[in-house]
Amino acid sequence: MRRTFFLAALTVPVIVALAVVVYVRRERPKNYDAQLPTPYRLVEVASGFSRPLDLTHAGDGSGRLFVVEQSGQIKIVQDGQVLPEPFLDVSDRISPEALGNGYTERGLLGLAFHPNYAENGFFFIDYTDHNGHTVIARYRVSEDDPNRADPQSAEPILYVQQPYANHNGGQLAFGPDGYLYVSLGDGGSGGDPESNGQNLRTLLGTLLRLDVDTEAGEGYVVPEDNPFVDRKDARPEIWAWGLRNVWRFSFDRATGDLYMADVGQNKWEEINFQPADSQGGENYGWNAYEGSHPYSGKEPASEVVMPILEYGHENGWCSVTGGYVYRGEALPGLQGYYLYSDWCTGTIWAAQRDENGDWQSLISLESGRQVSSFGEDEDGELYLVDYAGSVLRFAP
Repeated sequence: MRRTFFLAALTVPVIVALAVVVYVRRERPKNYDAQLPTPYRLVEVASGFSRPLDLTHAGDGSGRLFVVEQSGQIKIVQDGQVLPEPFLDVSDRISPEALGNGYTERGLLGLAFHPNYAENGFFFIDYTDHNGHTVIARYRVSEDDPNRADPQSAEPILYVQQPYANHNGGQLAFGPDGYLYVSLGDGGSGGDPESNGQNLRTLLGTLLRLDVDTEAGEGYVVPEDNPFVDRKDARPEIWAWGLRNVWRFSFDRATGDLYMADVGQNKWEEINFQPADSQGGENYGWNAYEGSHPYSGKEPASEVVMPILEYGHENGWCSVTGGYVYRGEALPGLQGYYLYSDWCTGTIWAAQRDENGDWQSLISLESGRQVSSFGEDEDGELYLVDYAGSVLRFAP
């Protein structure tokens, strides 16, 4: 998730059109004279949530939005209204710190619906348990109410011990290949004291790729084409590594490309990119590097893939929140732009490759929100999750 910062929810966002900074791979930032083709605003869709952290849809044609609350509930927004009863309540299973008002990176952190949810009713959650360790569990919707999950259907499929309270990752998403991807932070503390980021023998500091189409009680199997299945010195579940704390990642629904927003240590926030035709196994450098900058002084364990975008901690920026490549219809000028934000300021950037193939990024909005996450609906329209308690839609 992110470091210890709190911001008050500010006023309704004001659109800004700024020619700002561009971040080009392996180059120093330089001025970039550009404006976003389509200005937009944020329109509140629903409010009253308790520390919301994630938003997604079920892909079942219902048009419902599912909002994850850190304290253990998943709420449904249907036809603009928050349903009174939660879809699922696991508050009795999660870390007790997440039930209070203090800052914590534990709790209910992620949700993903199976690509065939309309037929099989399966969905998956990521949470930290009473001891602070990560649990990935499979659930099923109830047989008689599409707006309620069956709490008795819980089936833990993965358990990962966490040595510290922070850097738990938490994102779940199904890739275009039908496999479940799971982000796990480096285990926490600061600076990666256990050197998990450059260690293939641990699941910490990685992105996992799992085949969860198994029978009840079988958990998951490792896809045969995972990059480390034939190495005795590596965990076969690993798809990508050298990651500090990928709080949010996403797949471009049009191209299948993967974007991973990795929260930095003290100076640099980064966006890592993996093309759809990747065979996996990329090392993104932590803790030998923070962003594209040497950090620990140690040599990385393998060749490093540098971030496509990064920003420093000037102007109050502190912690990156990854978003999505926009593929909706309401804002045609945003087509193909990757949107991401900063937790401390609510600054929203829009990034895209230019005609030379270089990544360009510009500030598109100063939202004044605590952006804990972004989300997509079934049509590819984009939403912002404000940790202060509301969900907003990107609108003309």
